[in-house]
Amino acid sequence: MTEIQDDPTPSVPGPAPVQAADWQPLPRRGALLYAAGTATVTALSGGIGLGVLASQLVPWPRWQVVGAAVLLALLAGAAFGRLRHRRIGWKLDAEGFATRRGGWWRQETLVPVSRVQHLDLERGPLERQLGLATLVVHTAGTRMAAVKLPLLALDDAEALRAHLARQVEADDAL
Repeated sequence: MTEIQDDPTPSVPGPAPVQAADWQPLPRRGALLYAAGTATVTALSGGIGLGVLASQLVPWPRWQVVGAAVLLALLAGAAFGRLRHRRIGWKLDAEGFATRRGGWWRQETLVPVSRVQHLDLERGPLERQLGLATLVVHTAGTRMAAVKLPLLALDDAEALRAHLARQVEADDAL
């Protein structure tokens, strides 16, 4: 679990804990789920379509061409999904909660604590099996009314939810 601290200076000698302002990656055990989802979508949307199109151009039986295209799309989708999973991160600092996605085209979303309305944890059966959760930060306003961070380690998701909830309560008390 990533330790979320208000004070980034360690009080105990030894290796320095992760500071709250550093970008944190998603746990590796979620990469398989992410890759499987991407592979499935790629195979169903692109593999079948390209296979049917290629079967008109290649003098092989249609089912072989479509099957080969679906298999290639599954492999390409899984590789792409693993790469995308590694490019997702999050951080929590004085400005608020931020997520980052992408490599070439990077998308960063910052949710100031003052805009947080409530927080949810979502866990499907596979996420529960792997000790993962999706943190949903509901915000004030209509654009991007909820920011989701999928496949977080359960401990991190619970710690983030508790920390953000404490910050929201402290801001409300002022």
